[in-house]
Amino acid sequence: MSVRVRRVYDPPEPQDGQRVLVDRLWPRGLAKDAARVDRWPKALTPSTELRRWYHAGEGSYEEFAGRYEAELAGAEAAEALEELRELARAGDVTLLTASKTPAESHAAVLARLLGG
Repeated sequence: MSVRVRRVYDPPEPQDGQRVLVDRLWPRGLAKDAARVDRWPKALTPSTELRRWYHAGEGSYEEFAGRYEAELAGAEAAEALEELRELARAGDVTLLTASKTPAESHAAVLARLLGG
């Protein structure tokens, strides 16, 4: 199994496995058929408040990651995270985000929690 993070705007690759969009909003300008998204678990996305706080530059990535992990402890998010873990145990998973810096995004936090 492998878990990796890619931009949703990058063309799909054969080694992507299951393609999981982990953004709350659909990426601008991207047709759904071109994205080839297999799953879109919105319960795993950061809250609107946390997303806005982070994008406003009010805190560090480390602080964002800690706050996001706390949100993932909620019942609905924890259930969705466990489903994603099961998917990752079964094969390759690519977490997709529109973030311009995927390595400092919530997708990277998820990948770390999944062991990717």
